[in-house]
Amino acid sequence: MFARLAFLFVVVPLLELALLVQLGQWVGLWPTLALVFATGIAGASLARAQGLRTLAAFQSELASGRLPSGPLQDGLAVLVGGALLLTPGLLTDVFGFSLLVPASRRWIVRRMTDHLRRLQAEGVVHVGVMTPMGPEFHPIDPRAGDDTAARAAGLDPRNEIRTPPD
Repeated sequence: MFARLAFLFVVVPLLELALLVQLGQWVGLWPTLALVFATGIAGASLARAQGLRTLAAFQSELASGRLPSGPLQDGLAVLVGGALLLTPGLLTDVFGFSLLVPASRRWIVRRMTDHLRRLQAEGVVHVGVMTPMGPEFHPIDPRAGDDTAARAAGLDPRNEIRTPPD
């Protein structure tokens, strides 16, 4: 975990800085600053537009009585993409834009979802619920369809989002 955090907070900013310095040497200071400013403005407006579309899809899912899993994933991806675009740097801009473009966002979200499912199947990730007594985590083996822990906790294992019964 420490290595991942070190990579995220040390290596990525150093790469971003090196790329910005290199770009500044190639095209000059003002065009480089203009690019950083323009990607921040474009990212904010794209994140707003995509966020409003995602909110409409979320409300539509709720209105039709379905659990909004896809729109929630899209909304989170748009939020992360917008935050990455507001962060100065070329690598974060590229990844941020890819999270705002629907086709690449679907691909990235699908890959991340598959990865989380693998981690859950390996027992690294556990499904948790918030109860009045605090969070409870119940291991559920998706390979075997084992829902005994969920039933013991009073959960409906058929729900995509695990919630306590009414």
